[in-house]
Amino acid sequence: MSISNVTDPESLALSTFAENAYLEYAISVVKGRALPDISDGQKPVQRRILYTMSKLSLSAGTKPRKSALVVGNVLGKLHPHGDQSVYDALVRMTRDFSMRYPLIEGQGNFGSRDGDNAAAMRYTETSLQPIAALLLEEIDAGAVEFRPNYDGSNEEPKLLPARLPFVLLNGSSGIAVGMATEIPSHNLQEVARALIELIRQPDLSHSELMKIIPGPDFPCGGQIITPPNVISEIYEVGRGNLRVRATWEIEYLTDCQWQVVITELPPGISSQKILETIEELTNPKIKIGRKTLSEEQLSLKIQVLSMLRGVRDESGRHIPVRLIFEPISKCLEQKKFISMLLTYTSLESNTSVNLVMIGKNGHPNQKNIGIILREWIDFRFSTVTNRSKFRLQKIEDRIHILKGREDILYNIKKTVDIIQNSEEPKTELTIAFGLSNRQADDITEIRLRQLTRLEGIKIKKERAALENERSKILDILSNPDSMKSLVIEDIENSQRKFGDDRRTLIKASERSTVKIEKLDEPVFVVVSKKGWIRIYPANFQNNKQFIFKPGDSLHEEFECRTTDNLLAFTSKGHIYSVPVESLSNTPSRDGIPITALINLANDDDIIVHYFAGQSSQILLLSSSGGYGFTSRVENMLTRSKSGKDYVTIKDGEVLLPPKKLENFDFIACFSKKGNMLVFSKNECKALTSGGRGSMLMDLEDDEVLLAVQPIDKLGMMISGVSERGGIKETTISRRKLELYVAKRGIRGKALKVNFKPESLRIHAR
Repeated sequence: MSISNVTDPESLALSTFAENAYLEYAISVVKGRALPDISDGQKPVQRRILYTMSKLSLSAGTKPRKSALVVGNVLGKLHPHGDQSVYDALVRMTRDFSMRYPLIEGQGNFGSRDGDNAAAMRYTETSLQPIAALLLEEIDAGAVEFRPNYDGSNEEPKLLPARLPFVLLNGSSGIAVGMATEIPSHNLQEVARALIELIRQPDLSHSELMKIIPGPDFPCGGQIITPPNVISEIYEVGRGNLRVRATWEIEYLTDCQWQVVITELPPGISSQKILETIEELTNPKIKIGRKTLSEEQLSLKIQVLSMLRGVRDESGRHIPVRLIFEPISKCLEQKKFISMLLTYTSLESNTSVNLVMIGKNGHPNQKNIGIILREWIDFRFSTVTNRSKFRLQKIEDRIHILKGREDILYNIKKTVDIIQNSEEPKTELTIAFGLSNRQADDITEIRLRQLTRLEGIKIKKERAALENERSKILDILSNPDSMKSLVIEDIENSQRKFGDDRRTLIKASERSTVKIEKLDEPVFVVVSKKGWIRIYPANFQNNKQFIFKPGDSLHEEFECRTTDNLLAFTSKGHIYSVPVESLSNTPSRDGIPITALINLANDDDIIVHYFAGQSSQILLLSSSGGYGFTSRVENMLTRSKSGKDYVTIKDGEVLLPPKKLENFDFIACFSKKGNMLVFSKNECKALTSGGRGSMLMDLEDDEVLLAVQPIDKLGMMISGVSERGGIKETTISRRKLELYVAKRGIRGKALKVNFKPESLRIHAR
């Protein structure tokens, strides 16, 4: 019997089972491991570590205990996963270079920003930081719900009752299934002010919000050089990249010598990484598959060694970052030296922002800064409401007990007689004084001396205080303004206690670059028919008497500059680019073959045309199939020796020579059968990424486009070969030219000349 014929209702197709299993796994990773919750900003493992430490009485100021004890309790009671993953999460929560506001205080070796690992958990000790109280202080006050742990033997909080949005304060990073998060840290003072303003003005605009929170505040400091408008766009969308730069100062030594001292680094960058980069630049290694260093490696090595004398790391326990860069000479321009360091090392780097988290509805989403703050405010109002209701219930229960005690204060003798002589004192007390079962239980359990007149005064005072507190809580629960005031007061108290100054400077600046001064002078680029290229200076007197190898001859020559680029076009529309300046070291007699400068994609792909000129020049690219387009040279350039596909050439077609379009108003097209069409150059489609273009001239099935030529209003001269082999020339004046002017894409008119243009060359006048 085949599997497809199974009709068992409990059976399940393998594809369906695999799909369901993978979906469950993905949800588990997303919600149970990788992403923080918007409410308390914690991942499940972090939440369980903090809750476990609070239950172990490891609050701030208490004697720390072994990390292994914490990890063991987390594993045994709440988090049945690997011990190393739990310890790694605990270690990160102790590091002041990873978290803006560390939640755990560690004693022992917890690693360094240079990549050093923490000591084993049996050697380190931990306790909670004071700021962790903002997450745990209301944990037993009914503010949040609890749920059974993995085996039902214990309970754990679904969320921690955070008094501030730690998802922004400490940020988070993680990779889930199909999504990732990268939330930077922020300043507590700024976040608190933003929350207060949003509570008071719920319709606060994004731009007003960004004035309060201008951007991230990294634990390591540094400087954000991304413009404020770009930062605002990133926070409005919830995704983007920030450019962060190290902070430095210039120290002056004796004899006017100076050195650059790096004091703060971008997030995720260590001093060790900077030193390794400098070593790679000054002592590069030959890449796999090559015999020597590349030109780029040699160029960078020379440039760095021409400015940098040495570098040393003076960082220590009391000075987290102190990198010293010594210039080769005190006469070296400081700005140029610093630009070199920022350009070629990670002293200036990108930091990703991806505000993905578990939202209030329990679903993972990418959010903007406004939604994050508003959803957290909703969560805080919910926790304060739950806390208030929980406290109200406790107060009413206590008032009820005190009221029962007051009812028997003036009948103490009767009460004592009932308790001493009755077989069921609880029932008789209930009947005699109109008490409830709860009040009767309390009376039978308390000591009789608590029913004295003196104790009665205390009971009245306690009841009055509780009733006063009850009225305040009822006002909070029924009056939205009172609720807002209480939430704002909690935020302000937290702000005063834990707020600090911003560490990261936000100041827009241009991205650092090192301008390599290129020699800019006029030259001649000569290309032979066999693809040998050579370069001559502009003052070369015999540039028209080139000497080639036997069997070779001149193909094309170009008058350009050393800052220009040489383009090579293949028969299949592939384009290669070579800087003209790279030809300056070639032998003056034979030159260098083009195959030594590029890597031809296919053996059957041959180079058919060349062009050398400025990157701003516009070229007309066309094929014999009658299609073409215009594009700037800069769009065709590529640093890869493998070039790139640019012109779409179909089977049976050939690529026509590229033509410069500057200083011309019209484009003339000639077909093999002798038709000519002239149209405005503005009708030709411009493409930046290449392609086939638009139809220049309508052709019959067996017809091909012979040539295209940009022309001006003065006309042109046509030369060709007659049927007898003689060379004929004719001039088409401006008046005759108007006969062929029409819209692009039509067939054109027969060219009226006194010879048959089997081959054709076109010259603009």
